[in-house]
Amino acid sequence: MRLAILGAGAWGTALGAALASEHQISLWGRDPAQCRKLAADRINARYLPDVVIPERVRITPHIGSAIEGSELILVAVPTSALRETLRLIASTSSAAGVVWLCKGFESGTAKFPHHVAEEELSSAQPRAVLSGPSFANEVARGLPAAVTLASSDAKFAATASRELHTGRFRVYSSDDLIGVETGGAVKNVIAIAAGVCDGLKLGASARAALITRGLAEMARLGVRLGGHAETFMGLAGIGDLMLTATSDLSRNRQVGLQLALGQPLSTILTQLGHVAEGVYTAREVLRISQQLGVDMPITSAVSQLLDGTTSALELVNGLLQREPKQESVR
Repeated sequence: MRLAILGAGAWGTALGAALASEHQISLWGRDPAQCRKLAADRINARYLPDVVIPERVRITPHIGSAIEGSELILVAVPTSALRETLRLIASTSSAAGVVWLCKGFESGTAKFPHHVAEEELSSAQPRAVLSGPSFANEVARGLPAAVTLASSDAKFAATASRELHTGRFRVYSSDDLIGVETGGAVKNVIAIAAGVCDGLKLGASARAALITRGLAEMARLGVRLGGHAETFMGLAGIGDLMLTATSDLSRNRQVGLQLALGQPLSTILTQLGHVAEGVYTAREVLRISQQLGVDMPITSAVSQLLDGTTSALELVNGLLQREPKQESVR
């Protein structure tokens, strides 16, 4: 299959490396100078310095050239760049299916990525989200991973997942687009809280409790939005949450760890050098939960911490001082 991968960051490069043996790939990057360097060096020094980009991956700064003749388009850009990238796709008149990898809500509008896609793409163009417990560096190196591809078009979900599925990169299909996108958004917020927990050295028991209650928040919001409860027990729910909240490769967890040490958020993000979606998603998740009347105390605490209205220690104390009640995910 001919694939166009839009975005030459960590995930775009990783997918190019992981899928090159099975597909004909064009990798598009916005910066012509970066594209020339990637094509010459076959290394993405900034994001994946230990991964060689196969010669089979054609690298181009021209989006029309990347998309022309492609049968499937993978959009590997941050949520903040999704709308603009989808507009570029629409300008090419391509009818290929579109799959995005970003997680979170659009800043300012609190719209899901699939809502943005509905506004920017032709209604006849199939679309899906790819999400689940996976790090770009590991996928690029051929380490095993399993993810979920969700679309409201069940036939497209099955076809696209089958095409992207390899021996080491397992892709399961789902028709729960809302549930999968909710899991991908909220898990980043909970991962920041888990980083704070570990940064304050509160112990493994506290971290397990926080992750479990974070999963309850995720499921409450997702079901209220129209997602399926069982989705949050799968790869795009608890699977992605466990990975992001416990691994030091997680950028969102790193944000929490550094906040617990008293580092200013601006300094943390500068040193990180990558996008930590939870930082931009927390406020939007909280706004949606308040509009729907969904109780999300961990998300609320993280939002206050990121806004500078509370400290890491105050965040923890506030959560611990909540009144006890019957355990429920509702």
